[in-house]
Amino acid sequence: MIDSDVMVDTGLKLSVSREALLEKLGLVSRAVSSRTAVLVLGGIQLRAVDGELHLAATDMELSLRSSVEADVAGEGEVVVPGRLLLDIARSLPESEVSIEHAAGESLLVLTCGSASYRIHTYSAEDFPRLPEIDVSRLQSVDRDALVETVARVGRSASRDESRPVLTGILVRFEPGKIVMAATDSYRLAVKETAAESSLPELEAIIPARALQELSRLDVSDLQLGVYENHVVFGSEGTWLTTRRIDGQFPNYRQLLPEQFEHTLQLPREELLDVVRRVSVMAQRNSPLRLRFADGELTVSAQTQDVGEARESLPAAFVGDVLEIGFNADFLRDGLESVDASTVTLKLISPLRPAVLEGETADYTYLIMPIRLAG
Repeated sequence: MIDSDVMVDTGLKLSVSREALLEKLGLVSRAVSSRTAVLVLGGIQLRAVDGELHLAATDMELSLRSSVEADVAGEGEVVVPGRLLLDIARSLPESEVSIEHAAGESLLVLTCGSASYRIHTYSAEDFPRLPEIDVSRLQSVDRDALVETVARVGRSASRDESRPVLTGILVRFEPGKIVMAATDSYRLAVKETAAESSLPELEAIIPARALQELSRLDVSDLQLGVYENHVVFGSEGTWLTTRRIDGQFPNYRQLLPEQFEHTLQLPREELLDVVRRVSVMAQRNSPLRLRFADGELTVSAQTQDVGEARESLPAAFVGDVLEIGFNADFLRDGLESVDASTVTLKLISPLRPAVLEGETADYTYLIMPIRLAG
């Protein structure tokens, strides 16, 4: 049985709304490290000061911090296992949450209604020092334009840590527009988005994972700070900090073919539905086959010992039969990222890259083919 009558003499002591606490924990916990080599990176820093509870987490690539109003009776800081604290907060009843931690002790006491927890903590001294937010260097950016652009290119970034540059998104601000590019060497996505607000000067490779977290920052006025080694996004007490990736991003403009043998207009939703259905049979790295013949596109997939699928739709194709193979997931990602009712598919040959575009020239998705057997 848990002894709920633990007395805390000095140190952190506060009460906070369970709903508000859960909201902030849900946000900052996304920066908690899943690697166990450095235990403190698996924690969330709780710091009580000036009537607020400040929460922070970092995996040394990305940091998230936020704050919430609290009834602070004692100031202090402590680092608590992040996933555990989030799981506890989710299970608590709708009531005020009391948190106490004595300076120098390794236990945090959390109570809510009749529920009580004693949680072992990490050393606050071991928690990394996060970059200071220099408000004089912050500038407003168009949040919607930024989030939209990231959403359209982010899937194409690599997850292979052996090539760090490709795990990032090249972000470049030009007069009146945001330009982003991402590639994992098998596909490339480039998006240009008009921005209403003025933009600071920026050309940087930023981790894709960090940029994808921007959609979860619920702030009315997104601020951006650009520094030599890192960038900061946020506002209203909620901040995302991420490092800049050193290295040379591929010259993506040189990767885009200038001429194509075939250019087809296809209904995006219909083609996407066909690709999704047939892809069920593209297992164990089996390719998705696209066969173009006069007036028809046939999409098929076959996996040994599993089965096969085939479906056709009309296509304004003229010429010799062309059959080309793609990674099913990559093709689906490209079609989902085209924001238009009609997709333009540009082809050269079965061994040359294909390009997907929408009805405007603001988005380009290049995908490398898979050599087909036989």
